[in-house]
Formats: sequence, structure tokens, C-alpha cells
Amino acid sequence: MIKIAIQKSGRLNEESLEILKQCGILIDNGKDQLKAAARNFPIEVLYLRNGDIPQYLRDGVVDLAIIGENLILEKGQDIAIVEKLGFSKCRVCIAVPKDVNYNGINDLQGKKIATSYPNTVKEYLRKNNISAELHIINGSVEIAPNIGLADAICDIVSSGSTLFKNNLKEVETIMKSESVLAQAPALSTDKLELMEKLRFRLRSVLRAKKSKYILLNAPNDKINKISKILPVLKSPTILPLAKKGWSSLHSVIDEVSFWEVIDELKTAGAEDILVCPIEKMVL
Repeated sequence: MIKIAIQKSGRLNEESLEILKQCGILIDNGKDQLKAAARNFPIEVLYLRNGDIPQYLRDGVVDLAIIGENLILEKGQDIAIVEKLGFSKCRVCIAVPKDVNYNGINDLQGKKIATSYPNTVKEYLRKNNISAELHIINGSVEIAPNIGLADAICDIVSSGSTLFKNNLKEVETIMKSESVLAQAPALSTDKLELMEKLRFRLRSVLRAKKSKYILLNAPNDKINKISKILPVLKSPTILPLAKKGWSSLHSVIDEVSFWEVIDELKTAGAEDILVCPIEKMVL
């Protein structure tokens, strides 16, 4: 049995449970439970306060955790990240009131900065030779400039709507963060094997999210040209059509370059292009 920690509530909690579900791991998740076991995989989920998870990993209370990369930077730089998961994306940013004329990071010299991420801010200021006074707040950091507590804030930003509502503007981005799978420092051989099985499932799900399955029809004399355009895993699947001189090509393309590839395929003579989502990719 391997123990994995996830945030006890919020968006990261929901997305963590969803990706485990997509991996075929069914969690008996009752309301207000502190922990729950999977029915079909030797894993136990512990619902913990987000800020405490790095210490639980360090102490070996849990073996793995789905946690924000920003929290690893702040509280767990000695903890290994074994897989980036790509959801719950955000930025750790410095923001100032909208009416402040901000010209660069030197404007923070000698200022008061409110934050829940003191270690991250200290390191960023140190690298830029800036000396500032930090006020550590656990909670609504964004109100600090409005009540005269600080000249600026450092907090996580997703959409920016909270900054907008509090009349703040983003001026520095310290880091971009996403959810990650983090590992406790010392795991037994059995637990490492279970972790690798979980990583294999996660990678299959993540690859599928980044890819599309494409089917198209083309004249046989265009197949070589079209095959060179398709960014395939090995080679495209080519099936003859009932219509003489035509074939159907099947392949997988990356979602990032999807539209560029489609335009090239059409120019090369591809017709009747069908694109489908992929549920899993096992390589």
C-alpha cells in the first residue's frame, strides 16, 4: 500500500481526484473524510492541508503527493518532483496598486511586501539585489496595500481576477507553477514499484490529453507527401478504400501543432479529415 496526499478541498483537490479516476483508480471518497482507500489499486489517499503536505512528505507520513510546484519551491526544495501533471496552473507574482508608476524591480527597494511565500520572495529579491521588508500573511494577502500594511504583495495568480477586484496590477512574475507528483525522500523498493506503476498510468493519461487521433482520405499518389507531414509515432496506418486509387491514413498528432499540420495536409491533397480525442496512450 502506498499513501498519497492531496489538498483537502478546492480546485486542486477536484483535479487530483479526476486524474486518478482517469488512471482507472477508483477512490471511495465520502464527505469530510480524512483518508480513503482505492478499490482497485493499492493506494490510500490522505486529504491534508496544502501547506502541511511538504512536511508530511519529509517525515514519511505520506509517500507521494499531488501538490503545487510553487509550494515545493517555498517549503520543500529537498523534495523530489517525479512528474509534472499540467493542471492547476498559476503564477507566483508580485503586484502593486494600479495607480503606482512601476518602472522595474528596483522600485521595490526598501518597500514593504506582504506575502504567504516568504522564502520564495526572499530568494527572488536576493538574486536581484533588492532589500525589502516582508510581512508574512496567511490568508487574504491582496488586501494588504488597501489597508496600508504593505506597498506590494506576492501571491499566486491564476486568472488575475482577484488582483483586478482589489485594484492591483501584476508587475513581476517569480515563477510559473503547475501541479506535480512529489515523492518522499526515502521509499522502500515495494513502494517505488507502486509509484512507477502510478507514473506509467499518469503518463498515458497526460500523453492522450496532448494528442489527437487523425483520420483522412487521400489519393494514393499523394500518400508519400502526406506521410512526411504527419508527425507519427512510428509510421501512419494506411488502409485501402473501396474507391479505386484512394486510401485512408490514420495517425496521432500533437495538439500544439494541430492547426499548422491540418493546413499542410489540406495543401498536400488530404480530404475528409476527421480528428478524435484520445482517452489513453500506452507506449
